[in-house]
Amino acid sequence: MKAAYYERQGKASEVLRLREFPVPQPGPGEVRVRIHASGLNPSDIKARTGFSSPAAFPLIIPHQDGAGVIDAVGSGVAPTRIGERVWLFEAQYRRAFGTAADYAVVPVSQAVLLPDNVSFEIGACLGVPALTAHRCLFADGDIKGRAILVQGGAGAVGTAAILLAKWAGAWVATTVSTPDQAHAARRAGADLVINRRSEDVAEIVKSATGQRGVDRIVEVGLQENLATDMDCLANGGVISAYAVGSADDQLALPLLKAMIAGCTFRFVYIYTVPAVAKSAAVSAISRCLADGAYAPTIGMQVPLDDIVQAHEAQEAGRVIGKIIVKPGP
Repeated sequence: MKAAYYERQGKASEVLRLREFPVPQPGPGEVRVRIHASGLNPSDIKARTGFSSPAAFPLIIPHQDGAGVIDAVGSGVAPTRIGERVWLFEAQYRRAFGTAADYAVVPVSQAVLLPDNVSFEIGACLGVPALTAHRCLFADGDIKGRAILVQGGAGAVGTAAILLAKWAGAWVATTVSTPDQAHAARRAGADLVINRRSEDVAEIVKSATGQRGVDRIVEVGLQENLATDMDCLANGGVISAYAVGSADDQLALPLLKAMIAGCTFRFVYIYTVPAVAKSAAVSAISRCLADGAYAPTIGMQVPLDDIVQAHEAQEAGRVIGKIIVKPGP
């Protein structure tokens, strides 16, 4: 099989390579998937560049997310799963080989049925973004009828949060930085789109909620946005942060203000979310897909041969929407 790989951490153009590998065989409790689309995430960039830790394996085939068709199963897995269309998550977590390849092998629980009306490209948009967004939104209870603020609504997790929140019956405000990002956020279904560079986010949110504020904030940049978040949050609300700019990031909290507001800070790193919560997220995402309510923006699609271009685009932040890499002919 053809796959992208790296043997040391560094710049995409310097370390990412392509070559043929033996087709992997599924072990007990595993399935092999013929990959039709591989989803690229910021965490894949961080793994390649050594953002928080050295590489765990001497050779790595990157990418956590993907979608395709099960073509082989290991012992203990029902043969009836062969031929299923599936989406994958955490394919390269604690493993050397991810989805930037013609085939990927994962534990059976990480290959989730993809409805026939959902494309492989959309399936590859799930995984990290959708699971992260679900945890941020639902870890503290049902959000039907609640007011939500998504900071950075044009990003992969931000878009997933808008889509899932609207599907669940919430009112959603979001922030963006450009007109193109605003278009993507509106396409995802946001009720209120605010340009954080030219508008007063807190003033607009409080006005739109009758001065009450929002019940949940899905936060991509807590350090930068903390003061705004505190001004936007309803009493007893939750701020869920899922990203950092540096492994050494520190944050000073306004403790008295937070106590008076009765707010909760939740920090989400999807790879360490409890299994029961992740299973609930998978079930909810599957229902959202079946309802036809998950339509993310796909901003770039390239063949596997152009994976360096995809990584450079992700790292530069110049693409609005998900970046998809397509193995195979």
